[in-house]
Amino acid sequence: MNREERAAKAVELKHGGYNCCQAVACAFADKVNMDEAQLKQIGLGFGGGMATMDGTCGALCGAIMVNSLAADPKLVRGNSKFLVQNFNELCGATICKELKGIGTGIMLCSCDDCVKNATLLTADLFEDAE
Repeated sequence: MNREERAAKAVELKHGGYNCCQAVACAFADKVNMDEAQLKQIGLGFGGGMATMDGTCGALCGAIMVNSLAADPKLVRGNSKFLVQNFNELCGATICKELKGIGTGIMLCSCDDCVKNATLLTADLFEDAE
């Protein structure tokens, strides 16, 4: 599966009732040697900006979870920094309520685009261009 197909799968999972974290994490089930049900359960509390929209975007949390499970442990910290910095650059923020425009009325990035961007960035880490 190439990176665009993986991103489309993540958005499809989001539309199917998964939260943003679950959608990103489950799109990489084949890369982390865990089944989708396990990843879905692990990601449950990370949706909606860690349930309150005050926390980190669930899509970004899902990307960091995949990185932690799939990457060489020596690379995890640097990869996580890459994910946070690039997600912030692409989406305009890393906090859920800021992305959704809560309090400002200006949406910086839709949930679908956050899921797509987090998935594409994660795929880039693992050279997921086969």
